[in-house]
Amino acid sequence: MPEDGQNRQPAHEAGSIHCTPIMLDTLEQHARRASGRLPATAHHWSVRGVREYSEQLSVRQDVAEAPQRAHENGAMVTVIDGGLGYAATSDLSEPGLGAAFERAHALARASAGRTVIDYEQMTRPTASGRYASQVERPASSATLPEKLGWLREVCAAAGGDARIVDRHATLWNVKTEQLQFTSDGARTEQRWEFMTPSVQVTAHANGVTQVRSSAGQYNGYCQQGGIEVLERARFRESEGPRVAREALQLVTAPACPSGTFDLILMPDQMMLQIHESIGHPLELDRILGDERNFAGTSFVTLDMFGHYQYGSELLNVSFDPGRDHEFAGFAFDDDGTPAERALLIEHGLLKRPLGGSLSQARAKAQGFEIGGVATTRSASWNRAPIDRMSNLNVEPGDSSLEQMISGTELGVVMHTNCSWSIDDSRNKFQFGCEYARMVRGGRLAEVVRNPNYRGISATFWRSLAMVGNSDTSAVMGTPFCGKGEPSQVIRVGHASPACKFSNVDVFGGAL
Repeated sequence: MPEDGQNRQPAHEAGSIHCTPIMLDTLEQHARRASGRLPATAHHWSVRGVREYSEQLSVRQDVAEAPQRAHENGAMVTVIDGGLGYAATSDLSEPGLGAAFERAHALARASAGRTVIDYEQMTRPTASGRYASQVERPASSATLPEKLGWLREVCAAAGGDARIVDRHATLWNVKTEQLQFTSDGARTEQRWEFMTPSVQVTAHANGVTQVRSSAGQYNGYCQQGGIEVLERARFRESEGPRVAREALQLVTAPACPSGTFDLILMPDQMMLQIHESIGHPLELDRILGDERNFAGTSFVTLDMFGHYQYGSELLNVSFDPGRDHEFAGFAFDDDGTPAERALLIEHGLLKRPLGGSLSQARAKAQGFEIGGVATTRSASWNRAPIDRMSNLNVEPGDSSLEQMISGTELGVVMHTNCSWSIDDSRNKFQFGCEYARMVRGGRLAEVVRNPNYRGISATFWRSLAMVGNSDTSAVMGTPFCGKGEPSQVIRVGHASPACKFSNVDVFGGAL
C-alpha cells in the first residue's frame, strides 16, 4: 500500500465488484447541502454512507433451502462542536440527512464540556483515496441455479454412509460499498466482496455423535474475493469427502486423553487462539474500560506497552490490512485514517495496542503515549466506529509441520475450533476442537475425539516453542466478532501458520 494514503487504489481494482456511483454521488450532494444547516460553531463533520447486499444459500440433505437475500443502505453523520455527536439515517434525501445533522449536532452540544478529551483539538484524517477487493469472478457472474448446483454437489459428496445423519453445505456472499467524506475535504471510497463457503457433517454410531466441518461452526474459511475463493478452499474439489471421512473417523475414535502434552495447533484453531487471547486483550478501548458492562476488560494495562513479554521470542503478531484476500482488509478505517501494516508484538515483546485515534488520545490524556493503528471500524451504517481487531496475524516462522511433529515425543495436533470459554479479562481460557490426532515418538498416531486444552493468556504464549513456515499458513477469519453497546458483529481476518506449544493442559474425558 502507498505510504501517503493518497489515491489508494490497488492495481487489481479493474477486476473488482462494480459499484454504481449514482447513489454515492447523490448522497454526497445531499449531505453537503444539508450540512449548510449547521451553525458556524460546528468544528468538523463527516458522513459515512454504506450500501450492502448479501445472499445466503444452503443445501441440506441434498435439498435446497430458501435463499436469503438482504439489501440495506444508510449513512452515519458525525458532528464535532465542543463535544462529539453521532446520528444515523436510512433516509438519504436532503431532508433526511439534514435531520441527522441536527440530531448529531444536538448531541455534540449536549456533551460539550463533559468529555475526557477536547475533540476539537484532535487531528482529523485528511486522506483521500480508494480501495477494492481483489475479485476475479464476482458471485454475480454465476446464476442462482449454478450456485445451488455446486452446493448440491458438495452436499452429495459428503454422503454415502448410513452413519452420516446430517449434511449441510452453504455459501454466503456479501458486497459492500462505502463512501466517506468530511468538511475538511477528505474523501474515501471502498468496495468489498466477501465469500464464505462451508460444509458440515454429523455422524452417529454406537451412541456417539460427532460433528465435523470444513472450517468450524463459525465459518472460519472466509475471504475477500468472488467465486475464486471456492477454488482456493478446494470447496467443490474435495471438502465434502474430506469432512465426511473425518466425521466417520471421529465416531469410532477414542476420547482424547487428559494430561500435560505438547500441543500443535493448526491454522483453523490458531485463528481462535489469536482472536480471543491476543486480539480482544489488545483492543485499546477495552483496556480503557469501555467493555466492562458487556464483554469485560483486559488483563493488559496501559503501562505494559514497550516492555511486557507477551510471548516467547518466536512470537511476532502483525496488524496487516493489506494482506491479500484476508477478510478485514481495507485502506482506511471508519475514521478515515490510512491503514498500514504494523507489528503489535515483536519477538514476544508487546509494542502497541489495537487502538484508533480517539482511544490513543484518551490514553495520552492519562499520560500514556503508546501509539496504535488505524483499526476503528463499525459494523454498519447505523453503528458508530469503535476499536476492532481487523487482520490480526501471527507471522510465519521457519519450521515445517514435519519438523514440529518429529520433534514431539508425546503430543496432540488439534484442528478446528468448536467451543470456547474465556474469562472477562481475556486471560484464563479453555478451548475445544473438532478433530485431533495424537503424536507418539515423533509420528502421527490415532485420531481422538473431543479434544480440549486450557491455559492462561499471560503465560500460554510464552510456551510457544515452534512456529510453522509459510507452507503451514492459511488465511482464515470470522464474520461474527461481537463487541460494543449497542452490539456490533463485524468481520475479522486471521492468518497464521501451525504453531507448537510446550507442556499444555489437555483434557478430553478419557480415563
